[in-house]
Amino acid sequence: MAFMIMVNNNGSGHDAYLQMRHSDWNGWTLTDTVFPSFVWIMGVSITLSLGRRLSAGTARSKLLLTALRRAAILFVLGMSVYAFPHFSLSHQRILGVLQRIAICYLAASVIYLWTGARGQIAWVAGLLAVYWALMMYAPVPGFGHGRLDVEGNFAHYVDHVALGAHNYSETRDWDPEGIVSTIPAIATALLGLLAGRVLQLRKTLAERTTWMFLAGALLAAAAWALSFWMPVNKKLWSDSFCLLMAGFDFTVCAAIVWVIDGLGWKRPFEPAVIIGMNAITVYLASEYGAELFDMVKRPVYRAVFQPIASPANASLLYSLAFMGAMYAIAYVMYRKRWFLRV
Repeated sequence: MAFMIMVNNNGSGHDAYLQMRHSDWNGWTLTDTVFPSFVWIMGVSITLSLGRRLSAGTARSKLLLTALRRAAILFVLGMSVYAFPHFSLSHQRILGVLQRIAICYLAASVIYLWTGARGQIAWVAGLLAVYWALMMYAPVPGFGHGRLDVEGNFAHYVDHVALGAHNYSETRDWDPEGIVSTIPAIATALLGLLAGRVLQLRKTLAERTTWMFLAGALLAAAAWALSFWMPVNKKLWSDSFCLLMAGFDFTVCAAIVWVIDGLGWKRPFEPAVIIGMNAITVYLASEYGAELFDMVKRPVYRAVFQPIASPANASLLYSLAFMGAMYAIAYVMYRKRWFLRV
């Protein structure tokens, strides 16, 4: 969450370090790992939370209604982020970050409630195969099929036709969180479900983390092999991107679990806990705050940050300052035990 806020609020998008910006098209940067990690860890949390409630005897129908409610709230909150502050309904972005999380959450919850591990693996394979087939073989008028460039890909075409003026404002006729590319994003959430199952195994910590590391390595290898046919691309959420990011998440999660539960190093992670306890609130505060501050951002940036550092470092300092303000909100809420949950 902290890194997402930073990369969403560079002092200067043009001058920011490469790893503080999304890749232009194919390839990936550290920034590109943030969103899929959210979707993946959400899958982990579904396994841990729904699994516990299922074990306690809660009916699947009741859990489904809860998932529907949460997904609807997340979707509406996501739309509000893009509507604020002008609320121009004629150009209101329909899909986006929280909207994709909502869709993936609902789909992953349904699949978790009515399938086991084998079924979830089958769903991952099926979703990636369907997406591959659509992107490679569905025809795009004026371009043919199999195009994976910005203009000629099938996901772009569907967003253009189905969403029209309600696409991402910076692209206008397609959305990086669009309709077709949500298919492999659901697979990312399902890979998180499977990671949650590994963490719940009745094995020693060393065995569980070893399995996590092994899964991460295998997913990364599969992504590398697949990238020769379908390049790693965050904006398309290509199959290779899905597998690579899941591999990254398996590996990082295993390392963190080992450090915290194995070595007992908990205090260094307390700032992350403080932000994570109110993740949605902090995210919304950062998005609304950035919009409200936008009118004075440029003169403040030029007066305060540009004179004291190189262009890239000035941009980074601004990101850190903005993140510090959001952390202050999270810290106050944490100390007062105010935890807002969807």
